[in-house]
Amino acid sequence: MSVLVVGGDEITPIKAVLENLGCKDITHWDGRRESINRKNIPQNTECLVLLTNFLNHNTMKKFRGEAKKRNIPVVCSKRSVSCLYCEYCKIFGEAAAKNCPLNSFE
Repeated sequence: MSVLVVGGDEITPIKAVLENLGCKDITHWDGRRESINRKNIPQNTECLVLLTNFLNHNTMKKFRGEAKKRNIPVVCSKRSVSCLYCEYCKIFGEAAAKNCPLNSFE
């Protein structure tokens, strides 16, 4: 699965969780600059992850709207491994996370 992560400066732990959940192609945009609002979600993106404590409301609204038009699932999470895992399970179901070694977070 191809994932776009928007928000956060250093997402190494987040990338590790996503890789354990089966995501292969992970792209990260930090969201610090206003110019991010002019970018579009890449064509091959299958899931959008928004790290909410690093984004302003306009940026979140813009990306959520674009994802909704393209039927891309959106995972909104704080920049926390356990929070991301729980939100991912809510969107994709427990079966998607079955093989993840992070099941102890539940």
